[in-house]
Amino acid sequence: MNTTTDWLGSRELGGIASTMATEATTWPPFLRGQPDHPVRVVMIDDDPHMCRVIAQELLADARIDLVAQANSLREGRHMVARYDFDVMLVDLNLGDGTGFELIEYMKSAHPVAEAVVVSAMEDEEHAIHAFELGATGYLVKGSWFGNFAQAVLHVVNGGATVTPNLARRLLRRLGAHGEGALGAGAASRHAPSAERLSEREREILRLVASGHTSCEIGRDLSISAQTVNTHIKNIYRKLQVRTRAQAATRASQFGLLS
Repeated sequence: MNTTTDWLGSRELGGIASTMATEATTWPPFLRGQPDHPVRVVMIDDDPHMCRVIAQELLADARIDLVAQANSLREGRHMVARYDFDVMLVDLNLGDGTGFELIEYMKSAHPVAEAVVVSAMEDEEHAIHAFELGATGYLVKGSWFGNFAQAVLHVVNGGATVTPNLARRLLRRLGAHGEGALGAGAASRHAPSAERLSEREREILRLVASGHTSCEIGRDLSISAQTVNTHIKNIYRKLQVRTRAQAATRASQFGLLS
């Protein structure tokens, strides 16, 4: 029996595909993820069953292009270095390492790309650590959260995606103990450096906040994508952030986009 169908049920899978097709045709044109310019995704997971489930959902959506897959930390690092992509889906347990290591590596190689954890571990500490490293999503295997295509589109358009049950526990923890309860790393963060962004960095930050990729920014400014990524790393350092969404929010708070 097909394991993907066994896990979802043939009727449910058919319903998901039909829903995705409808959503793709009604997707607002100002959002990233259009059939003629799909969101590029890479996936690293050592669970063949989950890989099939996730791949089938992504491939059914015209707004998404599943660029490559890997099943280990080593293969994942090679893949991240080789391909251009917008979103990385990554498991935390990879046999030869952890997804945390891959998130850190990805944020260095592709600072404007988004990372979404797909894990069997549903505890707050793992989620908090992933967010501190720069992830913008945490999905628990076997839990309801919509579908993987929706999750990808949420994060690439500046949002976040968290399995509902886990999100509620994180909110309770925040409400009960205050913002510092979200981890020692979060509590120890200092205010952004007083060091101001250069005019070039402001220019790049405005384009990043508008959803442009490094390649697109490079073409607009007549510089290489590698140079763009170097500027973005400097922006992250100066603003003390780890993700594109955080940088845009922090810059807006300090009037750096004007």
